[in-house]
Amino acid sequence: MRLRQVEYFVAVVEAGSITQAAANMYLAQPSLSHQITTLEKELGGSLFERLPRGLRLTPAGRAFLVEAKRIVADVARAKRSVQAVTDGILGELEIATVTSLAVGIVPSVASSWRRSHPKVSLRLHEHTHVDRLEESVLGGVGDFAFGPVPRRPMGEVIDVGSEEFVFVLPPDDPLAGERAVDPSELRDRGWVLYDPAHGLSVIVSKVCSAFGFSPLDAVRTSQVETAARLAAAGLGPALLPANVIPANIDAVVLPATRPLIRRLAAYSRSPMPTIVQSFVEEIKDPRHGLSVNVDESESVFEL
Repeated sequence: MRLRQVEYFVAVVEAGSITQAAANMYLAQPSLSHQITTLEKELGGSLFERLPRGLRLTPAGRAFLVEAKRIVADVARAKRSVQAVTDGILGELEIATVTSLAVGIVPSVASSWRRSHPKVSLRLHEHTHVDRLEESVLGGVGDFAFGPVPRRPMGEVIDVGSEEFVFVLPPDDPLAGERAVDPSELRDRGWVLYDPAHGLSVIVSKVCSAFGFSPLDAVRTSQVETAARLAAAGLGPALLPANVIPANIDAVVLPATRPLIRRLAAYSRSPMPTIVQSFVEEIKDPRHGLSVNVDESESVFEL
């Protein structure tokens, strides 16, 4: 028994005859008659009495009508639900991202986006390393990813802007009066570093290496906000995205003399549906702190 046959049966009952139902549905009458006959054979009993002037439901037909209407209504409701999710009206949106963005950007974006999508729940899948993020997305995790521009082929990749990395120092630091920091000025200090498995550990090493030194280890943490607070307390300089730094922190926050920029993207295994596209557009809104474009005339250091 196919859904179409059930829908045909309900249509015949509502029209009162096969002829009228066929006309309403723009079908050939013999074709519709054949479908009803096939349905009756599959059910093992007659649904209609064939009268000289129309049709009359049999007891079996009346019993089946109750269930048939319920089936048709349930399917219609299911179709509306699917369309609502596709259009971003309700459902669940799964976002795979890195921990720094989950702390720094996603809360602002999610809060704003949910105002226009109040019935859509959000689920975050957070990763401490960009490699794990890419692997998880390709493995089927999340509806899309928000993170550094992927190095592996993806179904769709959308540039959403860039974030700047800055240094956090204590309020009484000798460099507190400067407008920017040359990383080489920090070569002899003990640093607040990240656990080796953390993706930001690679970035710190890359920056320091580019300026001719390896950072000295004062303390390590796996949390970006903790790194900022440890640096503010004087345990050593910390390098982290500007959007992650807590608003209430008592610290000096300085950019590098050569801006440290990481490009970001939204990407997925396949073309993004409407609901994902709407979230990506929200990420790109300048209110959330990402630079939409990097000025190519500037001497920037891309991470």
